[in-house]
Amino acid sequence: MTTATTADAGTEPRILDARELTADPELAAPFPELAHRILSDLVRDGAPLGWVDPPAPEEVAELVARVLAAARTGDGALRAAYVGRRLIGLGYWLRYAQETNRPHADLVKLAVAGGAHRRGVGRSLATALIADAGEAGIEVLTLDARADNTRALRLYRSLGFREYGRIPGFVAVGEQRWDKVFCMLDLRTEGHRPAADS
Repeated sequence: MTTATTADAGTEPRILDARELTADPELAAPFPELAHRILSDLVRDGAPLGWVDPPAPEEVAELVARVLAAARTGDGALRAAYVGRRLIGLGYWLRYAQETNRPHADLVKLAVAGGAHRRGVGRSLATALIADAGEAGIEVLTLDARADNTRALRLYRSLGFREYGRIPGFVAVGEQRWDKVFCMLDLRTEGHRPAADS
C-alpha cells in the first residue's frame, strides 16, 4: 500500500533525493512499482498528470530510470517523500535538452498519494526540487499545469512561480478542454540564489 494511513498522521515525511533513494536498496528496488501505483491511482481518480488512462508499469519504470540517469549527471532531480518506509509522493525536474535552453529546467511532475493530501507533502517536495535546481545552477525553472488544477497553481504561486502565459482550450480529455497555464520561477533573482557554500 502506498498511501498514508491514520497511523502516519502527524508523522513528518522525509524528502529523499535521488542519491539517498538509490543508496538504500530496500527503497530503490520497489520504487518504480510504488511510483506507478501512486501515479496510476491519481490518474484513475482524474488527476491532471498528463495521462488520460493510468500509465503502464513499464512506462513508469522507464520514466524513473530516465530521471535517475539525468539526476546522476546534473540534468535532473528526483525527490521522493516517505513516511517510514512508505512512499507517499514524488516529483522531478529535467534540464531542457536544446543547447540554447540548457541553463533552464522544467518541473515536470509533482504527485502526492491521495491519502497524504493536505499535509504539506507537495509543498515539501516542490521546495526541495527548487533548492536542487538552485544548487544545479538552473536559472529559470518552468512548469505547466491544467487551468482547473487550482490547488497546484495556488501552491506554485505561493512558492514564487508566476504565470507567463496560457493556451486556451489546449488540454484535451475526450470532449473536455482546459487552458494550459505556463509558470516560471526565476532563480537568478536575489531571493532565490543558493547561499554560497551552504
